[in-house]
Amino acid sequence: MPTEQSRSGNSRGRTTVLRWVAVLLALALIVVGSLALAGRLMGVGSARHDNQSSSANGRKTASHSPPGYSPEQTAVHPPLISPVDYNHDGVDDYTAMVRGAHQEARIHPRYDSGYYQGGYPPDDRGACTDEIWRAFRQAGYDLKAMVDADIASSPGAYVGVISRPDPNIDFRRTNVLGVFLSRHAQRLTNDTAATDQWQQGDIVIFDTSWHIGIASDKRDSQGIPLLLHNMGQRARENDYLGSPGHRPITGHFRFDASKIQPAVLRPWRG
Repeated sequence: MPTEQSRSGNSRGRTTVLRWVAVLLALALIVVGSLALAGRLMGVGSARHDNQSSSANGRKTASHSPPGYSPEQTAVHPPLISPVDYNHDGVDDYTAMVRGAHQEARIHPRYDSGYYQGGYPPDDRGACTDEIWRAFRQAGYDLKAMVDADIASSPGAYVGVISRPDPNIDFRRTNVLGVFLSRHAQRLTNDTAATDQWQQGDIVIFDTSWHIGIASDKRDSQGIPLLLHNMGQRARENDYLGSPGHRPITGHFRFDASKIQPAVLRPWRG
């Protein structure tokens, strides 16, 4: 027959088990919540947040609804048209850059920030900075040549970001691009609430050297442009700019060639 002492011990044991169960459930909820937030920010959540879908033959096709996309806000914010068509193909610079970034999103290169002799990684590889020079290429600019020439002509401007010039990698460094754009592009507000100051083709730098991307022609429900960028995430166009967890914006630039000295510009020659 159980004693009072044994009944008390059993009661304490059940209480301890229940407490551990409660702790484990709380931890599980925290993990699930964190994963849901990460999925929203990075576009790696449920299938509806993927910017690619499988067709019947197994090939991937681009989705028309990137994470965070609002057709209503996109419609009331017409895209800014550049006064320049640098490569004379009938498409203005800003539109061309965004088309180039969209093409990158469709190609979906594997994330690779490695060092390559000659500078350029293979077409199916790249980092966030490769999105930028490839977008510039679509508009007819050779960003690598422009950066290399600017470093050669004004090395003092780059002392804080490189110890010595290296054409194989300099144009693929976010902080180097930050210096180049600060010197030659139009600098704009970092406040995303000023939605009219954010336009397609704008270049955005996060945390000085951490990340870089291009503002899309599509907008989210707040009227903030989606971001075309590569940090290895599944959806290469998403509402990172409008997400509360994004890293600090330290640079917002617009490359208006009509306001840049012609000597700075270099055409893409393939």
